[in-house]
Amino acid sequence: MRRVFLLVLLIGGVVLAAGLLTLGAFPPDPHPKQIQKVLPNDHFGPRPG
Repeated sequence: MRRVFLLVLLIGGVVLAAGLLTLGAFPPDPHPKQIQKVLPNDHFGPRPG
């Protein structure tokens, strides 16, 4: 019984390690999002003085 549990645990660890290795080798592409930033209007106004 203990041997079966250790075998399942070992197989699970190997599958997890293979998945992490695959993700590290082929990472998913990031989804770019447009950033809209409002600039204050006084930045483009006349110079004081």
